[in-house]
Amino acid sequence: MKKHASAVWQGNLKDGKGTLSTQSGALKDNPYGFNTRFEDQPGTNPEELIGAAHAGCFSMALSMMLGQAGLTAERIETQAVVTLDKVGEGFEITTVDLILKAKIPGADVNQFQQIANQAKEGCPVSKLLKARINLNATLES
Repeated sequence: MKKHASAVWQGNLKDGKGTLSTQSGALKDNPYGFNTRFEDQPGTNPEELIGAAHAGCFSMALSMMLGQAGLTAERIETQAVVTLDKVGEGFEITTVDLILKAKIPGADVNQFQQIANQAKEGCPVSKLLKARINLNATLES
């Protein structure tokens, strides 16, 4: 299975502008630039998209692993906070903090924590990233 996305960039780094598009059409010529990435201006950026991909992938992996344990989540809500730091002369994604809140009838806290950590390690996006990945998981009643 292969999925694709594309980026078009015009100009230099600081003043240039780009667009991002995805195969599904979820993004179609969405603008991005230096200001949306490094200056907290409105708009998207690669780190935000990596965060969305990681949160979605992790949530699905958790759902699968819960099912293997005979559990079904009523709700899984995952936020991914992606940290981009200056390292040497360039930048690097150093950390992803996954913040999970889940409602899973019949799960106990220890079982939930164990399965959530397995999902963090087993999610394909987690495997792709060399960043440190932290998990803060809360089982809601």
